[in-house]
Formats: sequence, structure tokens, C-alpha cells
Amino acid sequence: MNSTVRAEIITIGDEILFGQITDTNTQWIGAELTGIGIRPVRKTSVGDNKQDIIDAFTESSQRVDVVIVTGGLGPTKDDITKHTFCEYFNSELKINEDALKLITGFFAKRGREMTELNIQQAALPANATYIPNLWGTAPGMWFEKDNVIYVSLPGVPYEMKSLMEFEILPRLKARFNFNIIQHKSIRTIGIGESFLAETIEKWEDALPEHIKLAYLPHFGQVKLRLTGTGTDQQLLDSQLQEQVNLLLPLIEEFVYGYDSDELESVIGALLIKQHATVGTAESCTGGFVAHRLTSLAGSSRYFEGSVVSYSNSVKTNVLGVSEATLNTYGAVSESTAREMAEGARKVLKTTYAIATTGIAGPDGGTTEKPVGTVWIACATPNGTFTQLLKLSGIRSLNIELTSTYALNLLRKTILKVEQVETI
Repeated sequence: MNSTVRAEIITIGDEILFGQITDTNTQWIGAELTGIGIRPVRKTSVGDNKQDIIDAFTESSQRVDVVIVTGGLGPTKDDITKHTFCEYFNSELKINEDALKLITGFFAKRGREMTELNIQQAALPANATYIPNLWGTAPGMWFEKDNVIYVSLPGVPYEMKSLMEFEILPRLKARFNFNIIQHKSIRTIGIGESFLAETIEKWEDALPEHIKLAYLPHFGQVKLRLTGTGTDQQLLDSQLQEQVNLLLPLIEEFVYGYDSDELESVIGALLIKQHATVGTAESCTGGFVAHRLTSLAGSSRYFEGSVVSYSNSVKTNVLGVSEATLNTYGAVSESTAREMAEGARKVLKTTYAIATTGIAGPDGGTTEKPVGTVWIACATPNGTFTQLLKLSGIRSLNIELTSTYALNLLRKTILKVEQVETI
């Protein structure tokens, strides 16, 4: 009989808690566990303190079947995971001959001399199942206690990923009969989370018990993630798609993609389909829109270039914005955004051009035009579309949001042109 296997991921290291490094391991491990049917239910980060680590192990053992631990396995004195495992599992460190042989070969292959600290990396708790690390010197370890599996992995991402992929995931799949966990995401833009929730409330309330919904907002977008649990992959896929089909009529105007789609990739596909090109004229975003468009491989097929017209002189001398417009309406105005987009389209010789001009902050605003006032425009062969944004007082957030809304204006403009051409 299949059942839900629950997991917790524990990261060890003061450097994570102090914000000195970014924990990317947890995100990757969570995705991989979900992919084989294990449900991650919690992640925990603890510092290099033995009692804190033991407390984390004890607490996790009350709620999960599998505990994945990363970090704390280096050769230095502050790496205490093995000593902590010895105390938790009532064991002692002992040189593992297989681990020592692998570590010795690792150094010999690289022409490096082993130190006593390196040798001690082969010392493992005597009751641990040794997991060979072919990509580094910190061995993996597998323990079992009170029907809970504990796996200890190095914190170095490529070592951890290799051990997970080739050793840990196959062992977990052999151990458990899993329920299938399947995700389906619907990506929306242009509607706030609360308005979206109100719009789809009745649909959400009618979801089957084995399908759950999560709202994941991010810089002007909301991703709706459906998570289904079952035993039949084909049936579960069909049930998730059925729910998507019921949802779409309610929010179709706000949906731009699914699953791994990003706004940039959707726009790229539309431009390629039209054999069209695009460029940008950016003031308040300082080239960030261009950065997002060119972050994808193959973007040279449709992206021509960018003019970062931060000063008024660049707006006039390069993009052709008239001084009369700047004097009458100011740099942050619909007229300026329009002329920037049209000038960029002309200078860069593109099908479309996006323009951004605004007051990103934290200062520079006025009563008439407070911080967060932004105009965006999208120029096409047959006209220019503009939009006023009223954003926050936070500079970084305003730049992110402006780039998102500018890209969405481009997406909607391309679709409008496409609809006109098919009529």
C-alpha cells in the first residue's frame, strides 16, 4: 500500500544563519524529493552547536520519516556533524577503510599530500552506513533510528547533488512505496493575490481533497500551484489538467504561462513566432529590462539592443525626445515615455521597443509625482501603447516591478498585433 513519506531538510552552519552564503541546497533537495514522491514538510537551519543540532534531530524525528542533513562535514574543528551523530546514535568515530582508500586516491590523483585532518575525514560513526563521495573528500552517511532515516551529506552543492542523484535517491526509492506527488502551476500577472483569491474562491472550495492550492506571489505576479497526491500518474495528470481547464475561464486574461514558463521565455517564443525584434530605452530601470530579456540563451534571435537614457541629454540626442516635451511634461511623463519608445524603435531598427521612465526613489519625488511614479511604453509599427504605474517608495522593488510590468505590456502588445494579423 502506498503512503505519504515525509521529509525534513536540516542545514548546518553558522555561515548560513549569518547570511554569509545562500542556502540553495534546500530548494534543490526539496524538488528532488518531491520528484520521487517524498513530501518535504519542513526545513531547518542550525548553527555549529552540538546541542542545537541534537535538538533539531530529536524534533524532526517526531514528524518525519526521512531527515536529510547538509553541511558540517569538512576537515576543520568547527565541522562537528560527525561528532554530533556519534552522540545522537550512541556511537564512536572509527576510521572507515573504504572511505580512507577513496580519500587517499583523491589526493594522489591530484598530486597533493594528505594531512592528518584529511585522514580524519575517513573517521565515521561506527554504526553509520558509509556512502562513498566520488566528487570530494567528505563521505556521506546513512543512519536509521526508531524507523527514521537520517542522511548526512556535504554542504558543497555539486558534491551534495551528485550523492543525492546517484546514491541517496535510488536507496530511498528502493526503501519506500510512494504516493505520487505532482505539481501543476498556472502563472498569472496583472491581478493581485487577494483579488485573485476572491475571483477563484468557489473553484478553490470545490477542489478534490487530494489536490491542494498554494498562492505564490512574486514581483507583480502570482503563481498558482496545484499539488496532487495519488497512486496513478496518468490519472493524477488528467485530474490536475481538469482543474486547470475549470480555472481558466475565470482568469484567462491574466494567465501568461504554466509550470516553468517565465515572462521572458514566453515573450521570446512570441517574438520568434512573429519573426519580430525588440529593443529597450530605459531610464529608471537602468538596463534591467534588457538584462531580463537577454538572460535567456538564444535571445540574440530577437533582441537588438538597449539605450540606457538616464540623462535628459541622452533622451534628446540619442532617442530624439524633443526638448519641448521634456520642458512641458518632464522626464517622467507619458509623452516622454512614448517618444523614448518610438525613438528606440527607430534607432535600433526593431519591430517593438519598450521604454521606462520614472522616479525609482528613495528620493526625487514631488507632490505631483511621488516616488514610485513610472511611465512605460511599447512602440509598434502601428502605434504606441503606454501605461502609468504607481509603485512603492522602495527603489529595488520599483525597478523589479517596472521591468515586470514593462515586459507584460510588451507581451500584451505582441498578442494584440497577432490577433489583428489573424483577423
